[in-house]
Amino acid sequence: MAVLPAVRAGQFGAGTPAWLSLAEAKRLALEHNWDLLAAKSGVDAATAQLLISKEFPNPTASLSTARIGTRENATAQGNGLWNRNYDTIAAVSQLIEIAGKRSARQQAARAGMLSAGARFLDAKRVLEQGVTKAYLAALLALENARIYRESSGYLHHESEMAGVRFRAGDLSQADKIQIEISAAQYETQTKAAEAAGVQTRIALEILLGVEHPLGNWIPADSLTNGLALSMPAGDAVDGGLRPDALAAEADLRAARAQLRLQQALRVPDPTISLGYEHNPPGGGPPVDTLMLGVSFPLPLWNQNGGSIKAARTVVDQAELALGKIRTQVAAERSSAEVAYNEAYARWLRYRDDLAPQSAKVRATVAFAFQRGGRSMVELLEAQRMDNDIRLAAAQSLADAASAVADLQAARKLSSEAAVNQIK
Repeated sequence: MAVLPAVRAGQFGAGTPAWLSLAEAKRLALEHNWDLLAAKSGVDAATAQLLISKEFPNPTASLSTARIGTRENATAQGNGLWNRNYDTIAAVSQLIEIAGKRSARQQAARAGMLSAGARFLDAKRVLEQGVTKAYLAALLALENARIYRESSGYLHHESEMAGVRFRAGDLSQADKIQIEISAAQYETQTKAAEAAGVQTRIALEILLGVEHPLGNWIPADSLTNGLALSMPAGDAVDGGLRPDALAAEADLRAARAQLRLQQALRVPDPTISLGYEHNPPGGGPPVDTLMLGVSFPLPLWNQNGGSIKAARTVVDQAELALGKIRTQVAAERSSAEVAYNEAYARWLRYRDDLAPQSAKVRATVAFAFQRGGRSMVELLEAQRMDNDIRLAAAQSLADAASAVADLQAARKLSSEAAVNQIK
């Protein structure tokens, strides 16, 4: 369904892997994501319900003829069907809704349309957050593979130096083999990280609505460049709410309108009838009569009590759901801010302090090892520590960028005006 633009180097599944930026991934997801398309169909369904609520009930036409006999029923008017002594009645009946039923039904439909639109915007909010986090997971997997590959290269180089010391009798064969094993272990971890990278890219393709995801693309952005890490500002929308809270408020409006509708249904609706009776007499002038009538059900046994109670229960549930959503929105904002502050500070510590020091220690120990001043154990320990520090630094950077995405999603606001602009 969705493919990368042809202007990029290839397409999914064939040829040279395509390059995909985060911005392009978001655009494709908004166009082709299955869940978002389903949410959009919900808006269309709610629009149809609003149209239905505005429609009037159709009138009922009836025609009846009584005292039908044979041709012997002729009158002085003649022996045609209209002139025979038949009693023919034609009538039109129209149900009239009263007590505010029509208004309540339309209010419920409008609230339902607002709820569906808000849920569509909330689906977009969650989708953009999910695409960002999935893209970051793909970047982190690539960065982890690069770090493992780099560590393996370091140890392969040290293995060559160990071979020189081994031939000179300055290093045991066991020490030399242990360095080679550690290098091979990093190679294995590189393959595992690469496989994890393919899995993360496939997971992102699912969000993009790709029918046959293969993970055959390369991120155009990098974990260390082009990603927003500063704390985002909240949206400034007059009267704005987060879309899920806006949807919950609309659900409460719809529930209250439905309650008013069920209460109004206790009042019976009249049916107005207008009819014409044609009854030629056996003699004398014809007797044609214009009829006007009204009918309505008598609310003796059923006063809609069960439906009213059920509607009140729905209102109570909607109020509880709205309160829960409001609490959840506040909690997600606070949690995202805490996570961002911690991850950003952790990344700065790794970038400015721990990572430079571990790299320096590794280089110093490796230099000394080549000249016999450090043992093999010290070399492997320095390499392991440096590898772990770089992996942790990459993780903290990804966590900070992910926290930014969570903050943006938590602070995303919308309004009824924005919902009304959905096409």
